[in-house]
Amino acid sequence: MNKAIALVLILGLAAAGVAWWIGADAQPVTVDEIGDENQTVPQGQLPRFAAKGDAARLYAFAAGNADTLRWMPCTCGCTNVGHVSNRSCYVKAEADGRVTFTSHAAT
Repeated sequence: MNKAIALVLILGLAAAGVAWWIGADAQPVTVDEIGDENQTVPQGQLPRFAAKGDAARLYAFAAGNADTLRWMPCTCGCTNVGHVSNRSCYVKAEADGRVTFTSHAAT
């Protein structure tokens, strides 16, 4: 019984930590001219629209592996909206320790 309570407490604390990590110091989600959601968050955090499951793993990879994705062409045809690589489908801009993510890859 004590192990079960400890496990529940640990899982609860982990969930609270994830919620804080995703939402702390994040700007509101906006929608750009092509209908994609955008959110600027501190580097190391993920946007609200990519907070769970596979999307979270993919967005975390895109944020942390710029050199890998910058040379990969996009296959969804988004070059007509200014995307220059596969990374453009995830990251719209980076400056001053903050990352602006786009939901283009998640939709």
